[in-house]
Amino acid sequence: MARQIGHLLLAGANWPDRLIACVGALAGIVVTAAVGGLLPPAAAPFLVAPMGASAVLVYAVPASPLAQPWPVLGGNMLSVSVGLFCALLLGHGALAAGVAVSLAILLMSLLRCLHPPGGACALLPVLGGPAILGKGFAFALLPVGLNAAVLVGVGLAYHRFSRHSYPHKPAPAAAIPSLLRADIDAALAEAHESFDIDSEDLAALLDRAEAHAQSRRR
Repeated sequence: MARQIGHLLLAGANWPDRLIACVGALAGIVVTAAVGGLLPPAAAPFLVAPMGASAVLVYAVPASPLAQPWPVLGGNMLSVSVGLFCALLLGHGALAAGVAVSLAILLMSLLRCLHPPGGACALLPVLGGPAILGKGFAFALLPVGLNAAVLVGVGLAYHRFSRHSYPHKPAPAAAIPSLLRADIDAALAEAHESFDIDSEDLAALLDRAEAHAQSRRR
């Protein structure tokens, strides 16, 4: 049973890490909501729902390229701006929702700030109706930008104590005699898939796996 439960976790994760992530998310959301609560009523809401998804990334998978400070800040603010633009031009229907999310993905990819909760941020102005649209593009700063900045700030402080690297810096990988970095890049390109791991982290992981294999053979 324990083995089956372990398969529910991400590769490399363990239950102490999950508990650390829970405590971090608790701190991050509470502080973000508290700071947002200091805003004047005209800036309401004080906390936007996509921050819950951002917290999962920042605290549960801080090594993910999608969880780094620039994707959290840029992805959320850019996407809600896209949503505002689409709502102004296309209204609040299904077409506006689809265009907002697809355009947000495109722009986040171009600006190297792809962040899954950004898709939810793009929907906020479309689904929120006149209440959000009336706030104009300032909504991208208050509360969305402020929420994202506080969440990242708490993450930076928290991960100094959680012993996780954030912002994540891949460990240097020694060259594997039978495997070159170009081989890894070629394999990733051939897979036609996007993996939630930096190529440098993957190289370091393969290097450690090769060292363990050599030790076992000896």
